Order: sequence, then structure tokens, then C-alpha cells
Amino acid sequence: MKTNGILLIIIALLLNLSCQTTKSPEDVWSYAQKRKSDLQLGVYIIAQTVEKMFTTETGRREAISVLKCNGITKVYLEAYRSGFVVKPELLKSSAEFLKNNGFEVVGGIATVPGPNFGVAQEGPLTWFNWQNPKTQNDLRKVMEDAAPIFDKFIVDDFLCTGDTSLESKTAKEDRSWSEYRRALLTELSESVFIKPAKAKNPNIKIIIKYPQWYDRFHLFGYDLSTEPALFDGVWVGTETRGQYTQRYGFVQPYEGFVNYHWISTLAMDKIGGAWFDHGDCTDVDFIEQAYQSVLAGAKELVMFNFDSFVAGHPGHHLLRNDFEILANLAAEVAKNPVEGVVGYKPVNSNAGGDLYIMDYIGMLGISLVPASSYPEKAKVVFLPTQAAADQDILSKVKASLDRGSKIIMTTGFLANAKDGEKLAQLAGIKWPLILETNITESVVYEGVDQKIAFPLTTDYNIIPEQSEILLLTSGAARQPYFLKNMSKNIYVLNSHTFNQKDFDAVGEVLLSPRQLGILELPKAWANTIRNAFRSDDEPVIDAPTRVSVQKLSNGSLVVHNYNQSKTTVNFTFPKGGDYFDGFTGSAIQFNGKECKLEMGPRSRIWFRKTNQ
Repeated sequence: MKTNGILLIIIALLLNLSCQTTKSPEDVWSYAQKRKSDLQLGVYIIAQTVEKMFTTETGRREAISVLKCNGITKVYLEAYRSGFVVKPELLKSSAEFLKNNGFEVVGGIATVPGPNFGVAQEGPLTWFNWQNPKTQNDLRKVMEDAAPIFDKFIVDDFLCTGDTSLESKTAKEDRSWSEYRRALLTELSESVFIKPAKAKNPNIKIIIKYPQWYDRFHLFGYDLSTEPALFDGVWVGTETRGQYTQRYGFVQPYEGFVNYHWISTLAMDKIGGAWFDHGDCTDVDFIEQAYQSVLAGAKELVMFNFDSFVAGHPGHHLLRNDFEILANLAAEVAKNPVEGVVGYKPVNSNAGGDLYIMDYIGMLGISLVPASSYPEKAKVVFLPTQAAADQDILSKVKASLDRGSKIIMTTGFLANAKDGEKLAQLAGIKWPLILETNITESVVYEGVDQKIAFPLTTDYNIIPEQSEILLLTSGAARQPYFLKNMSKNIYVLNSHTFNQKDFDAVGEVLLSPRQLGILELPKAWANTIRNAFRSDDEPVIDAPTRVSVQKLSNGSLVVHNYNQSKTTVNFTFPKGGDYFDGFTGSAIQFNGKECKLEMGPRSRIWFRKTNQ
């Protein structure tokens, strides 16, 4: 018995020593805390859920458990939504509870009407009539009550309006709806939100969050020329959701990158988190939003909303699993941001028939980076209809050509730009362009008409004079789709994505109303367009549509296959390559200068040089 007791003591000591010397796996939340400087995860809790979860000990305990097991280190507590106001006492105790448990806490508000709160707009969406004093006073009261509780406070998506009531029509006077709404909401940003909050708490930082529909902001009162200067921070919606479904619009994954990056050129150092949600998302839809947010430069991912974490979503596993990879990518992007073709969209510019065209250019495997000011130093400049808002565009185009830059214009840009005739002459196209919408379900490929899954639309009949037709639609119209000036480095794309009529036809207000033929083009067509956008020092890519390629400033590439099937992608690097996959650590095999990838559906790879 004595001997057995001694043996048991020895075994216990050995087990204890083993526990002390063997490092146990780190839990998700502890690891997330360590990586906050690279990438932070946050979640937004709506007002009704604050009431439900934080009034009982059981609810608070569950909230902490859910947050920590998903690596979430920052929590946004909403004070008001849809007529429901959280009592300040509950907001305060909830914020203190979360802080005491190691979380950062931010306040929030969703400015949407509810019973006996504000006045709803007369229009197609559930937004406020902001002209009405009751709307202003009710929201001002919420801000005054909540401001003392928080150091930071975010105004969610709905600081916009489509109100067409008599009250708003009278206030509008002879201005356009866009001019009136932008002026109104710029003024109310201060008088309803910023000034009342800072009167109660001078140290509070007020953040504005923009949704993802960047090409239509100015129509409904968002003014990126004035608002970023007023607010202390700017957060950006990257909620692209499902590209193949209609519920939230057939939005392309690249749109999250375009929206965040374009807004960052206006918000500058005030840019902060990216914000996306679970709605209409499969697991891969959900995580793809995270990747494009990080590629755009986001160092914080805010997820809407906490209820989805309680209910469970398959994307949460992918987020936990990929968090380290995403944090590593965020750290790399912070040092080497994505660069490439610069798409020019001035602030508050109309898109005509080129609505959201930059999203589709990105889905053709072109590393497109949007800008709000003219990119004087860019090697390749893309000018859609939006760029026609620049009244000095002709001299800027000429200066770029003199510097050896490549210019790619759309027909919508040529037709709407000041000095359009001179620009058309530069492009080698007969003036004037003849406005005539043509819709075809087939294109000419190797001399044969080839059917595509969705229609391809062109807006103009164009006649080349000093330009070569590179791509041609089929059918009765048989229109040039893509042309190159025979003596100058200028290309013209006879594009049409969407215009207002397309939105009206299906009752859509904000997001892509239908699927487009541009993403159903034959691979040879995609290669022709992609190669025209390419700089000489970049790899040649042979790939179908729905493959995105984003180039970091250090030469690494992040490639996504957004197709729902296995896809072959071929790269030819000018100097060959010695690369590994930054996501997996595996070497990437080359045959001389060539690399052939067999990419699984909805997969990604990160070309990193071995010496990086």
C-alpha cells in the first residue's frame, strides 16, 4: 500500500509537470485580443435584443459566451430602432457589464421610423421624412440620452431619404431632389446628431456608416463631399451577400472592395470598419465579404447582427477558422495596399447606364481600384459615365496620354462628357454617338455567333473611324462592343450595366436589378478585355469571368474564383515566379514563366513571393 501510494504521487507529479511544460491551444477570444491591431471583430446588437439579452443574468451570461467563442472583442449597443428606445439605465448597465468583461463598447442608432416615433416618408422604402420637426426632435432626444454613456457612437445606414411628401416638395423649391436631400441631411447631421451629442458629452466620437450602394448615394441625401468632414469616423458597408440571388439584388462580391476603397479616398484617415451581414448569405457568401473588406483596407469587421450569432450561421465556422489568415492579410494590406487600374468616379456623380460598372470590371479579373479624384499618375485609367462629371476631363485625359498612360472609356462617358466630340476624336470614333439601346443574347466568337446565358446590352450605335473593332455583338444590330484606337493608347467599351429604367422595370431602388451578360462572356472575350486593362509588367491571365485578381503594391496577387464550379486559371509572369500560397503556405508550381491553377468553386489563393 505504501509503495502504491508513492507510485501514485510520482505519476501525479509527472502529469502536473506535463501540463506545465506543454502549451495548451489558445482559445479564439484570447487570440483575437492579441491580433486587434491587425484585425478586430465587432458585432452590432439591435435595440430589441439589448432589451432581451441584458435585463437578466442568464441573458448576459449567454451574450458573453456567444461573443467570446466567436472571437468578437468589440460590441455595438443600439439605443433605438423602429420605434423602440432602450432605456438609458439599461444601456449604461449593459455597456459597463461588457467593459468589465474585457470588451470595447460603442453606441449605435438605426434611424428608421416606428409607431409614434418620427414621421415615415412618402416613398417606396421605410425611411424617415427628415423635413418634419417630429423626426428631428425624436432622434435628437435619443442622442442626448445616449451620448453620456458612450465614448463612440455610430449612425447606421439610414441617414438618407426618398421622401416626396408635400412638406418636402415645398422645402425643395427649385432644387433637384438630390441637391435638396444632400443639403438637408448635411445640416441635420450636425443639428440632430453631432451637436446634441457633444453638448452632453464633449469627448464622444460620432461615426457615420454608409451602405454599399455607392453609385446612388447622392440621389437619397448621402453627401460624401460634406459629411466625412463633419463626423469623427466613417464606417463602410461591404454587405454584398449572394451574387446569384435576387433577394438583396444580384450584387457582385467585388462591390464591397469598390465601395470601401472609393469612400476611403474621401474619408481619408477617418476611415474605419467594414460592415456586413448574414442576410441572403451562404457560408461562402459570408466569408467572401470578409476577404474583400480586408483587401479594401478594413482593420475592423463589424457584423450585423448579434441575433444571427445566437441563431447560428454556417459562415461563423469559416470566420473562426480563417481569422488568423484574415488578420495576416490585413497586416499585409496595411503595408502594401491593392493597386492597379484606377476607375475614376467623382463625388456625387451620375452613372447613367454605367451603374455599378466597376463591380463588373473587377469580376473580369482586373485589379480595379476606384478613386474620387483624377488619377494623374495611374498607368491605366478607366473612365465610365461617372467621370463625365469632371468638367476639365479633356485636358486631364490628354495629360495622361502624354505621360504614356492607357485610357479606357465607356460610350456613356463619351456621350456625356464636356468636350465629348474632341474625346471621341481622340478615341477614333465618329461623332455624335447615336443613342440606341441594343440587347443581344449572343456574341461573335471566332467568326461564329455564340449564345450567352443572359442578355448583353449596348447603349449606342458607334461607328469606328480610326479605331479597330476588337469584340463584336451578334444579332441584327451587330454592334462594336470593344474598340482600340489604331494610333493612340485608347480603348472604348460600349457598355451598359443598368440605368434608372432598369431599376424602375422591376421596382428596385438601390441594388443591381438583374443578372448581366457581361459575366457570361466567352473566356476569349474576357481575356481580350482583361489584357487591354493590363500593364506591361503584370502577368497575362487566361481565365473565365467571375475570377478576380487583386494586386498588392509589393507584387503579390490575391485570386478569387467566384464561380460555382471548378475553374482553370493560367498565369504567365513576365519574369517567371517563385511564389507560395500565403493562405496555406504551400509552394505554387511553375513551368518556367507559366503557372496553371485548378481552383475549386468559390476558392482563393494568395501569390506571395518567397522572399517577402
